[in-house]
Amino acid sequence: MYWDMNEFWVFGYGSLMWNPGFPFQEKISARAHGYRRSLCVRSWHHRGSQERPGLVLGLDFGGSCHGVAFRVGPAEWPGALSYLRERELVTHVYKERTLSLLLGDGRAVQALGYVVDRDHPQYAGRLSVDEAVGVVANASGHSGPNNAYVLNTVAHLRSMGIRDRWLESVASQLDA
Repeated sequence: MYWDMNEFWVFGYGSLMWNPGFPFQEKISARAHGYRRSLCVRSWHHRGSQERPGLVLGLDFGGSCHGVAFRVGPAEWPGALSYLRERELVTHVYKERTLSLLLGDGRAVQALGYVVDRDHPQYAGRLSVDEAVGVVANASGHSGPNNAYVLNTVAHLRSMGIRDRWLESVASQLDA
C-alpha cells in the first residue's frame, strides 16, 4: 500500500518534481533503487502525434533514480491520489507501484510511483542518444515541441542539483 496509518509519500522523477499539482507537507530529495529515469515513452498527444510520436520520461527498470519525495497530509490523500491517477494513467503507459525510497536525510519510506509498462505500445525501450535526438528534434504535440520538453526538463534537473548524463547528452545535441 502507498501509505500506512501515518504517512503517504509520492515519488517524482520528472515534471512532478517541480510541478506536483497537489498539496504536500514535506518535499525532500529521494532515491529509488531498481529504477532509472528514461526518455522511453512515446508521446502521442502532449509532445508528439500518432504519426510522429515524441518522447517523454518514464521510470524504467534498472539502476537508480534521484528524484523528489512528497509527503501528503492525511486529509489530502484522496484528492492527491485522484489527481495523480487522472494525470498519470491517461493511456495506461504507466503502472501505479509502491516504491522503496531512501530519503535525503536517511529515512527509508514506501511511496507511490508511476513505472512505465514495458508491454504498452507507447513504450519505446532503451534508445541511444542519437535515436532519441532524432525523435525529439522532429516531434511536436498539443503541449508544444518535444525539444522544449527535454531542454526544460534538463534545466529543472540541474537547478535541483540532479545530474542525468544521458538526458544531458540528448539535450546538448538538441541545443547545438
